[in-house]
Amino acid sequence: MIFDCRDDAQRRDGVEAARTAVRGGELVVVPTDTVYGVGADAFSPAAVQRLLDAKGRDRTMPPPVLIGATSTLEALVAEVPGWLRSMTQELWPGALTIVCHQQASLDWDLGETHRTVAVRVPDDAVTRELLSATGPLAVSSANRTGQPAATTAAEAQEQLGDSVAVYLDGGTSPGGVPSTILDVTGPTPRVLRQGAIDLADLHRFNNTIEPAPAGGAAGA
Repeated sequence: MIFDCRDDAQRRDGVEAARTAVRGGELVVVPTDTVYGVGADAFSPAAVQRLLDAKGRDRTMPPPVLIGATSTLEALVAEVPGWLRSMTQELWPGALTIVCHQQASLDWDLGETHRTVAVRVPDDAVTRELLSATGPLAVSSANRTGQPAATTAAEAQEQLGDSVAVYLDGGTSPGGVPSTILDVTGPTPRVLRQGAIDLADLHRFNNTIEPAPAGGAAGA
């Protein structure tokens, strides 16, 4: 099912259909402020495996987790230092992904994460509305691995087809520039991939953050 979320009635119906699909362990495609994403209930190992299978990935490439509000971060990660709390309060929603040690009590299986989790609040109102109804979603770019990331719902459907139960169409996504990925799991925070948010912005909150390695990290 495809819902044009630029229409208020279809948006309401689409978010409800997507919520029902997620709770049933099915996949949904959602717009974000970077590219379209394919999502699953982060707390359903079977749904997460379905997501990996749809993309043609194995467990060595676990998906990030999208949340609907900055306040959810502390329920998922083991520690949030003051500078990181200030950073996320200002830069989220937005194109910043934070890699943290996950809460020891979390009962999920995202793949071979080594007890870490990559978290972001997307700057897209439709997807945040869905997240407020479902809770955290495991979300990866809505494409088959090795293919271009989808910037429209139609492109996502062309690649993922019937493996996805609900497509939420929010129009053409900005695409092009991915999120910046910041790893805070070590003694010194470091950028894994330079994206839409530059190092100078991050240094306003912590000037010890190390820049991304040459070439940055792969992924959408």
